[in-house]
Amino acid sequence: MQPSQNRGLRKNERAALIMQRLDEHYPETPVPLDHSDPFTLLIAVLLSAQCTDKKVNEVTPALFAAGPTPEAMAGLSEETILGFIRQLGLAKTKAKHVKRLAELLLERHEGRVPESFKALEALPGVGHKTASVVMSQAFDVPAFPVDTHIHRLAQRWGLSSGISVTRTECDLKRLFPKTSWNRLHLQIIFYGREYCTARGCDGRVCPLCRELYPNRRKPVITQKA
Repeated sequence: MQPSQNRGLRKNERAALIMQRLDEHYPETPVPLDHSDPFTLLIAVLLSAQCTDKKVNEVTPALFAAGPTPEAMAGLSEETILGFIRQLGLAKTKAKHVKRLAELLLERHEGRVPESFKALEALPGVGHKTASVVMSQAFDVPAFPVDTHIHRLAQRWGLSSGISVTRTECDLKRLFPKTSWNRLHLQIIFYGREYCTARGCDGRVCPLCRELYPNRRKPVITQKA
């Protein structure tokens, strides 16, 4: 990418403007995945890997009706769980993870979702991004989960090099106030879906890219997450 194309605003000034504009666009930040408690959120986030939130929300009502708690989910067979989520990508692996995760919550955590990054990431199918989503959205612990939208926009907005998702997360955490992380990561996702899409913008099209880089002439080539 070409972060040097903007000679006007400094990085911290761009960050402040981004926060202002996203607050104007998205004063409310509802959690995109339907859930009723930390357990159903954890399962929904696990299922969302390589799937759209919309597709996950289509299958989880029936799944959660059958397995609303770790006890109930652990009592379902992998085949039964698979039957509910078959239309999702990686369904067989996810069904195995969901059942084993529910069992481990009973064995290790008294049937509760742990409020710890380390404990969450020790569960099957739960990586750092999933743990970050659960910690921020279920327990209001400051976190900055980086998905493909955030990784792409951070590069277009000159906030990170895009060398890795880990680097993007670190760069954004340094730039933005900790108190803003949980709200801001959702706002960036919403903006990336609505305005600064993968194909609909190249760093010169959407309103915020144009405002941040009014003199940008070349498209921004972003690294994928």
